[in-house]
Amino acid sequence: MSERRTDARRTFGPVVLLGLVGGGLTAVAGGRAAVTAAGQGATAMSSGLVPYDAHQPLVSALGLVILACWGVVLVTRGRVRRAVAALGALAAAGAVASAVSGWSQVPDRLRTELAQVGVPDAATSHTAWWWCSLLAPVLALVAGVLAVRLAPAWPEMGTRYDAPGGASAGPAAPAATVEDEPGERSSLDLWKALDEGRDPTAADAEQRPE
Repeated sequence: MSERRTDARRTFGPVVLLGLVGGGLTAVAGGRAAVTAAGQGATAMSSGLVPYDAHQPLVSALGLVILACWGVVLVTRGRVRRAVAALGALAAAGAVASAVSGWSQVPDRLRTELAQVGVPDAATSHTAWWWCSLLAPVLALVAGVLAVRLAPAWPEMGTRYDAPGGASAGPAAPAATVEDEPGERSSLDLWKALDEGRDPTAADAEQRPE
C-alpha cells in the first residue's frame, strides 16, 4: 500500500504540468484564427472588410478557467482540491465540445462574412490552431481526470500557509503598574495629584518611615 501511495505522489508534478500546458495552449489556440480563406477571400480579410476573424473566444475563455483551476489545485487540500480538479476537467470537456462544434460553424460564419463583401463561395481551410484548440483541452481533460483520482495521495502545502484561524490567544500578561515598583511614581501620577490640588511630596513624606 505504501508503495502505491509513493507512486501516486510521483505523479503530482507530471499531471500538474500536463494540466497547465493543456490549459495554456487552449487559451492561446482559442485566440488564433481557426480557419483561413483562399484567393479573393483572403484579400478581403486582410483589407479589413471582414469583421469576423475566425477566432474561438469560448475555447479561449475556458482555457483561462482551466489555468485558474490548476492554480487553485496547487494551494488546496483534500476535497476542495478534488472538486476544483473536477471543475477544471469539466471546463476542458467544454472546450473540446466547443472546438468540435467550431469545425463547421467557424467556416460557415467566415463564408457568410465574405459573401457580404462580394466574395461568394470562398474556399476555406482549417489552420493548425484549430487542431491545437482541439488537442490541448483533451490533454487538460486527461490531467483533470487523473487529478481527481490521484489527488488524495498528492503532497499538500503545510498548515502554516493557511490564513490565521480561530486559534485562541493565550492569557494576556498582567500590565505592569507603578505600584509594582515601590519608591517610584510616574510623571502621570504626579501631574494627576497636582491637578487635584494635592501635594505629591507630602504624600511621599507621610509614607517615609520616621
